[in-house]
Amino acid sequence: MVKEYGQFCGLARAMEMVGERWTLLIVRDLLLGPKRYTDLRNGLPNIPTNMLATRLKQLEGHGIVVRRALPHPDRGVVYELTEYGRELQPAVIALGRWGAQTMTEPRTGEIATAESRALSFHTAFHPEATTGAAIGYEVRMSDTTFSLSIDGAGLTVETGPHADPDLIIEGRAGRPILEIMRGTLTPAQAVANGSVHIEGPSALFDRFAEIFRL
Repeated sequence: MVKEYGQFCGLARAMEMVGERWTLLIVRDLLLGPKRYTDLRNGLPNIPTNMLATRLKQLEGHGIVVRRALPHPDRGVVYELTEYGRELQPAVIALGRWGAQTMTEPRTGEIATAESRALSFHTAFHPEATTGAAIGYEVRMSDTTFSLSIDGAGLTVETGPHADPDLIIEGRAGRPILEIMRGTLTPAQAVANGSVHIEGPSALFDRFAEIFRL
């Protein structure tokens, strides 16, 4: 049952559709592209299985998510956002940026998933700092590699290697990429202390710190 607030208000209507626990995290993960049920379950390890199924059914009912059968030779079904669902991206990014202000160190039991890291790039993205440039970054963080494609004011984040990166950034010990994005570590310091290895022009590493700032 959808919890109704009894108010003729856009925010109240939005909360009725995406305000339930876990719903926006499912939307966050689907913003990276279509996913199988098992992919969603692996990306949200603490969600009860029956709740994931319920939330997906609710999102389908609201026209936010649709199921699609994979073409041959792939098999199975994926869930993906509809055009209406993708309109949630600015709101999800804005909420992530707002919430990030209170984050310092992970609390006990907290994990950083590939999807949450991908959102952090959107959260930290400052399009005005790109000065209209087109830049491709490949960022390697622990067990996940991200492809960041900047085209002026636009940013596309995907998991996996970049097809033609202008700069490869590999984080090693600790969380140097996050520290650089937070401004607590400079690119020069990261390279000097060995916590980051780069392949490409160092000037683009400095640009990275300007473009991605939390």
